[in-house]
Amino acid sequence: MSDAIQAVYPQTKHQLCIVHQIRNSLKYVPYKDKKEVARELKKIYDAETIDIAESELENFASKYDAKYPLISKSWLNNWDNLTVFLQYPPKIRKVIYTTNVIESLNIQFSKVIKNKKIFPKDDSVFKSLYLTIDYLTKKWSMPVRYWNEAMPYFAIEFEDRILRFM
Repeated sequence: MSDAIQAVYPQTKHQLCIVHQIRNSLKYVPYKDKKEVARELKKIYDAETIDIAESELENFASKYDAKYPLISKSWLNNWDNLTVFLQYPPKIRKVIYTTNVIESLNIQFSKVIKNKKIFPKDDSVFKSLYLTIDYLTKKWSMPVRYWNEAMPYFAIEFEDRILRFM
């Protein structure tokens, strides 16, 4: 998926969802070990820097690879896309290391498209999606945590991209 995203949007920094990575990591861990393994994984994604995160992953691998070799292998295979958020200040990391908001929006888009099934024109699809966004933004009662701290940073970091949409 990363390659497809990069092909269309070459400047994109693709962050995989840490929450999903953890869930996938814990999927085959017995209940009695889950808390301990989760605590060790947290050291990886809570690291201050990429170097510390790599060191924590190595520590995790040396401790758990005998029992759960697929966990560290999965983290290593996805490492570049799991650690993008470490390039940002700590408060901003919390805004981008989970994709729950995006996934929720995509689910709503899917519902709209599945319910309608046939659109007379391409514009009809876009209008339906726009109306979905409009409806959902009115329903949102909880603000995105740390968004007020993150937005000014994004405005500076991605100024050339953001200005096109303002």
